[in-house]
Amino acid sequence: MQAKKRYFILLSAGSCLALLFYFGGVQFRASRSHSRREEHSGRNGLHQPSPDHFWPRFPDALRPFFPWDQLENEDSSVHISPRQKRDANSSIYKGKKCRMESCFDFTLCKKNGFKVYVYPQQKGEKIAESYQNILAAIEGSRFYTSDPSQACLFVLSLDTLDRDQLSPQYVHNLRSKVQSLHLWNNGRNHLIFNLYSGTWPDYTEDVGFDIGQAMLAKASISTENFRPNFDVSIPLFSKDHPRTGGERGFLKFNTIPPLRKYMLVFKGKRYLTGIGSDTRNALYHVHNGEDVLLLTTCKHGKDWQKHKDSRCDRDNTEYEKYDYREMLHNATFCLVPRGRRLGSFRFLEALQAACVPVMLSNGWELPFSEVINWNQAAVIGDERLLLQIPSTIRSIHQDKILALRQQTQFLWEAYFSSVEKIVLTTLEIIQDRIFKHISRNSLIWNKHPGGLFVLPRYSSYLGDFPYFYANLGLKPPSKFTAVIHAVTPLVSQSQPVLKLLVAAAKSQYCAQIIVLWNCDKPLPAKHRWPATAVPVIVIEGESKVMSSRFLPYENIITDAVLSLDEDTVLSTTEVDFAFTVWQSFPERIVGYPARSHFWDNSKERWGYTSKWTNDYSMVLTGAAIYHKYYHYLYTHYLPASLKNMVDQLANCEDILMNFLVSAVTKLPPIKVTQKKQYKETMMGQTSRASRWADPDHFAQRQSCMNTFASWFGYMPLIHSQMRLDPVLFKDQVSILRKKYRDIERL
Repeated sequence: MQAKKRYFILLSAGSCLALLFYFGGVQFRASRSHSRREEHSGRNGLHQPSPDHFWPRFPDALRPFFPWDQLENEDSSVHISPRQKRDANSSIYKGKKCRMESCFDFTLCKKNGFKVYVYPQQKGEKIAESYQNILAAIEGSRFYTSDPSQACLFVLSLDTLDRDQLSPQYVHNLRSKVQSLHLWNNGRNHLIFNLYSGTWPDYTEDVGFDIGQAMLAKASISTENFRPNFDVSIPLFSKDHPRTGGERGFLKFNTIPPLRKYMLVFKGKRYLTGIGSDTRNALYHVHNGEDVLLLTTCKHGKDWQKHKDSRCDRDNTEYEKYDYREMLHNATFCLVPRGRRLGSFRFLEALQAACVPVMLSNGWELPFSEVINWNQAAVIGDERLLLQIPSTIRSIHQDKILALRQQTQFLWEAYFSSVEKIVLTTLEIIQDRIFKHISRNSLIWNKHPGGLFVLPRYSSYLGDFPYFYANLGLKPPSKFTAVIHAVTPLVSQSQPVLKLLVAAAKSQYCAQIIVLWNCDKPLPAKHRWPATAVPVIVIEGESKVMSSRFLPYENIITDAVLSLDEDTVLSTTEVDFAFTVWQSFPERIVGYPARSHFWDNSKERWGYTSKWTNDYSMVLTGAAIYHKYYHYLYTHYLPASLKNMVDQLANCEDILMNFLVSAVTKLPPIKVTQKKQYKETMMGQTSRASRWADPDHFAQRQSCMNTFASWFGYMPLIHSQMRLDPVLFKDQVSILRKKYRDIERL
């Protein structure tokens, strides 16, 4: 038996080997014959591709590239759920996968930079006031162009803000109107603004027409539908939101401790049924009637009594006991729950009131979340954890509360206080996406003065701006460039301009002197200028206009600029002292001649005065030090209309510079030690220097004040009662003990 088993095993093994060699040989011969055919065809200069079955098959072969909104229907819909198929038919989802790289044409922006074109308004089309404010903000910005061939971005003149079909502002037949626009191009490089979308009962985010590849600047947008780095989430604002300017935040003083009368407040509608009702219906569980006031009312709408529940009457009574403004201004935290839509007016109201927002709106993409770090200004809650909110906010340390409140004020004033700021922030975010190599970083967006006033084309290094020295651990500049504005011919070696040049050159902090020659006469010969220890550069002003004194000349090699009128009288000691003061306040204007503004009730307009009073709001640039970045801002931020006005009047350029710096810093200038006379009268000279004696000069400056305030939308100038003098100034001690002793002798 054992022998038979061994024979059987050997026979089986032999059979298996024979079969293996047989089939392996066939495959081997086939492959060899195929290689011979390839070899033969190669010799004859022919190429025959091998059959597909000789190549391995991968289950996930790479698909060909298609634009996101043009994916092949046959293949892409095979594994899509029915819900996704329904969503794909809705316009909000058609370009859901759009990104800047796939749905935006960058070539339109390379030639002319970031320019925005607004379609001309069509006859008979009604535009709501809010959308008119948006369009006006764009048309008044430095990005606007009236030439579509120059544009990088396009904005519709058709009102797309309110897409609720039950709203009186709803624009009908928008789909066909948009498609008929000759520049529409399936929405590519278009920006659509929207505040309200969807309607009762589900309030979807569908805007009611095919947006194609257009970007959305949308309020109440969900994280599910938000397309990162393509759409922009904007805040929901009311029709009364100011177009320009806007009120400042309500945090006047940094009260320590930062706690207020109420810990947490809310006052608003309660929805008995439908979307958005769950959170507000549960607020009564947290309300304690003492320091947590969460008040709701169901007394709204036509049929509220038909749907009211057992709590309605009690809630309505409690609701009417409290004044909303009083609650808002006396609360530390303000609850911002979702309503019918994810966004709420309560959000901006809380920011302005320095009431830290407590967000209860799951899935809401917060406004400008791409650039703003909301963890520094708000508490992000969860609707499912409502009962934990009171204990959570009570655990926040007072130092953190103060920091949160301060950040609410910065964000409100920088990005949200007006329609113009909301629109400009939206455009700046898009511009940063297009020019990534010079885009702003998170520090710029979340620190004073904010992204709207820090223009990245000036420099990509934060140390070149006057606002970030402390953040970077840098010391302010140790040298300055004196820029002397000359408008009269050089006829005598005793002229004030030459004395001023020598005095500035003797300063230990002076790096160079630039004489800006805005005189109609030719440049003087080099030997006419006095010899100095520092370089003296004479350049001709561009077009000989007043604004040319604030151009960002490449010749200015230092960050600090000492701006001087040709007839200014300053000693070297005064120059040194003013510069040392400026080093402590590098973001402000520091100087000698002060002026003030006031509101004239009888004329209902702003007034200008040069009288010596107990306060001031301007330091004239005839003898002042500031950072050279303000030359760049003056040239590239301010509109041409204001600069043209200055040039036509040959006046007010110093007032405009003060408006600009105060608007950026939210601070007054710094006045240093006063002396009665800072100008040397030039009798007998018939030139633009005699404009101070012109009777129309003062009236022109009054007019300038009001024109400038109108453009800014508010009065940015701030009064101050502070004057900085040297230590021991006028003290009854020996003059030898005083560092700036010459100032007292003037």
